Amino acid sequence: MDEFDYVIVGAGSAGCVLANRLSADGRHKVALLEAGGSDLNFWVRMPIGYGKTFYHNTLNWKYLTEPVPGFDGRQSYWPRGRVVGGSSSINAMVFIRGQAQDFDGWRALGNPGWAYEDVLPFFKRMEDNLSGADQWRGRGGPLTITNIEDVAHPLCQNYLAGGVEAGLVRNQDFNGATQEGIGIYQITTRKGFRCSAATAYLAPASARSNLRVIKAAHATRVLFDGKRAVGIEYRQGSELRSIRARREVILSAGAVNTPQLLQLSGVGDPVLLRRHGLDVVLPAPNVGRNLQDHIGFDHLYKSTQPTLNDVLRPWWGRLKVGLRYVLTLSGPLSLSVNQGGGFFRTNPGRTRPNMQLYFSPVSYTRAVPGKRALMSPDPFAGFLVGVSNCHPTSLGQLAIRSADPFAPPEIQPNYLSTEEDVQELLEGAHFLRRLAKTGPMREIIESEIRPGPEVLSDEALIADIRARSGSVFHPCGTCAMGADASASVVDPRLRVHGLESLRVVDASIFPRITSGNLNAPTIMVGEKGADLILEDAR
Repeated sequence: MDEFDYVIVGAGSAGCVLANRLSADGRHKVALLEAGGSDLNFWVRMPIGYGKTFYHNTLNWKYLTEPVPGFDGRQSYWPRGRVVGGSSSINAMVFIRGQAQDFDGWRALGNPGWAYEDVLPFFKRMEDNLSGADQWRGRGGPLTITNIEDVAHPLCQNYLAGGVEAGLVRNQDFNGATQEGIGIYQITTRKGFRCSAATAYLAPASARSNLRVIKAAHATRVLFDGKRAVGIEYRQGSELRSIRARREVILSAGAVNTPQLLQLSGVGDPVLLRRHGLDVVLPAPNVGRNLQDHIGFDHLYKSTQPTLNDVLRPWWGRLKVGLRYVLTLSGPLSLSVNQGGGFFRTNPGRTRPNMQLYFSPVSYTRAVPGKRALMSPDPFAGFLVGVSNCHPTSLGQLAIRSADPFAPPEIQPNYLSTEEDVQELLEGAHFLRRLAKTGPMREIIESEIRPGPEVLSDEALIADIRARSGSVFHPCGTCAMGADASASVVDPRLRVHGLESLRVVDASIFPRITSGNLNAPTIMVGEKGADLILEDAR
């Protein structure tokens, strides 16, 4: 059996960080297990290629939730990265840290060391912000952050001007002094290519003799000696293998696969485990609970002006932008379609922004969620403006459905199960209508396609929200961090309560979801987690 000091499960947004930082000084032997394969894939590396990876058979776990009552019984599609780089290799690349109050809230829940002032140095350390460093932003770190203000689609200017007319302030940096306002998103790209966690952290460390990356290695269970984690069992091809950890086993498999692996290993609700014939190593009913996710919906419009539809729909347009990308690594294929953004308060009583805005100069009226082909939009000029909730109060859960480690877990997110979430998104729909009536937006709107001008009453808008909302792919919280072992899964140093030599370092430890996209805070958790592990090793 191979032996390493640290065995990490999952080469995703946090796992790649850990592999780099734990192997950096050469003193520790580190193994990184990844169920997927290489990220050396055209659709992974080309930024707009995420439209292909979102439903790719080998790059994506392609999870489906259970029918969601709040969605009128619809299932929700959950793409998750099954590739080196994890979901940072298939996401839309928008870089958002979250609000300072998010992390201060983590500390208030009993997690010392996780306030904004504590995590800000890690955010600054991890990034190479091409717009420059200041008291909030970093330069020279592994992860390249690109400002697309000068290359965003021209219709973004109408969106920005409309937002200001609707009462929002212009914000040049959502990751700076404040998140509030309207602006253009920064994205994780480097010289025309996606800059994933694998690009930023794993590639520079891959030649180290003390780091071994094992691909196509599907972890099946954590191995225990009593209450101490001593290794991982995994399947690679047709072979069942084991790997031993002298110091620690670290689970970084994400908000779905980490709690699933814990339950398969005998750590979870004892009733669930015994139902599936599993021995209970540790009764831990909170594993898989506290599931949180952002949900949102779009309002779609026919445009009076050309949009990306006019460029990406005809074959000659695709050929033109394809040649431009190949020759210059620039143009629409080097960007995300999520270009305009923003964060706002849906009513004056809110103490901070509670809703995220999206503007995409492209539309897909026939697309099934999760199956949008970004290179095949509508055959007419169109665009979308969307919202998603920053602080949902609906909580879900995740549980294995059998003892088979290859069976997808049962996921019930319980979207829109609280009246607060419903009313908040209703307020968001009213804001989208107000935004569409501004002068700059009226200039570019020919007609509203979805939900349609006939949808006017609150009841009709709520029905539309239930019928068309979906995940924006930010699951977290399923192994929540907290000091109280009866109400959480890991302690503030990310050690699993009640067990030895086992940590969780990924988005599943979020006690509360952060405001906006989760890739940046997940990478931060990897950075801080690595420091905690190295401190304890000393």
